[in-house]
Amino acid sequence: MSASSRATGFCAIDFGTSNSAIAIPDANGDSGAMRLVELEPGRLTMPTAVFYFAEGRHDADGPPRAFGRAALAAYVEGADGRLMRSMKSILGSALIDQTTDVGGGRGVKYFDMLAGYLKRLKRQAEASAGHAIDRVVLGRPVFFVDEEPARDAAAQASLEAAARAVGFTDIHFQFEPIAAAFDYERQAPREQRVLVADIGGGTSDFSVVRVGPERMARLDRREDILASHGVHIAGTDFDRHVELAAILPEFGYRSLGPAKPGQTPREVPSGVYFDLATWHLINTVYSPGRVAELRGMRSFYGDTRHHDRLMTVLEDRMGHELAGRAEDAKIAVAAGGEVSVDLGLIEPGLTVGFSAGGAQQALGRDIERIAEAGRETVALAGLRLDQIDALYFTGGSTGLLPLAERIAADYPAARRIQGDAFASVASGLGLHAARLFKTAP
Repeated sequence: MSASSRATGFCAIDFGTSNSAIAIPDANGDSGAMRLVELEPGRLTMPTAVFYFAEGRHDADGPPRAFGRAALAAYVEGADGRLMRSMKSILGSALIDQTTDVGGGRGVKYFDMLAGYLKRLKRQAEASAGHAIDRVVLGRPVFFVDEEPARDAAAQASLEAAARAVGFTDIHFQFEPIAAAFDYERQAPREQRVLVADIGGGTSDFSVVRVGPERMARLDRREDILASHGVHIAGTDFDRHVELAAILPEFGYRSLGPAKPGQTPREVPSGVYFDLATWHLINTVYSPGRVAELRGMRSFYGDTRHHDRLMTVLEDRMGHELAGRAEDAKIAVAAGGEVSVDLGLIEPGLTVGFSAGGAQQALGRDIERIAEAGRETVALAGLRLDQIDALYFTGGSTGLLPLAERIAADYPAARRIQGDAFASVASGLGLHAARLFKTAP
């Protein structure tokens, strides 16, 4: 590699549980400036997802696959194959060395799945940069595996091995909460204690970190992470509760059966509704046996319109469309107000209203549990709530106003900063990569 290409032959990768992003040097910007790579048309992030097709020929990269939103679309459309998501959770587990069936009589190692996704990201970065890239900063959680140091070390070693397998030769790691806080650190007037709230699709993670002008140049920031904690409640849980509260009642959820003399009407069975509101279970309701069983339950419904709508959803495979409408409704009322959800694709003229108040009612319990996790994180750091100087919000679910306001209410003296919902970590990793490789020999 030439001296000029070596000066820019690096990137930073946020390999996220739900979404991933890449930062590379900005050739058109100031020295040390970084930019995010467009991973899909008009998108700076890509879902961390791979779909393996059951049919098709292998090529030099392995079995036929789709990545990101194309992978999710293949699954939603019912293509024959296997969708893999949340691949980051495999790190530190015995699964990493095992092989799984992906359909068509094919087996793929979990390690190769992970490496294949990283290879896709690396190629995107190189295509955008216009040259080869062999150096990388990878983000990592404070703990891949809680309270098990050996497994945590094994998780990082597996991720490093995967990065090396796809052609990276100089590999470094930075903690994700520190990376998220880098944006704020550039404007921090003095040393401060920041509570980073990273609330994404699957988990709500909190970290208390020290930032400040004098610490900014340090490459090793481990000692600046004072505590980390989290709960497995986040955006996908919000979407499920919104769908159950606002949309699925129009399809029979929590409705009653027909009135009979001397009997109290019974609530219709709810299992199908919970499956329809859980993204990875939606396709299970389309099996012929399940559809036949539910078709035979018309007499269970006091209002047979509910059953008719439910069967339309099942027979026309519209479950993911309903889930999408629920997510859209959540986003639409995120900052307050209300929205009318159009369900005319199921029944002409069918709409339901949803408001910020409805969101508060549907999500109140989850929001309180997330706020509690933040308070617990501060306690683990040995601090009082009034000793937090700033709150830094990142992650796709932090735009939900009731959630952000509830968390902020515990820290009235703290400055509140909203980072980039999806790219704060990648941007911060990019800043670290620029500092690291600028000083590397």
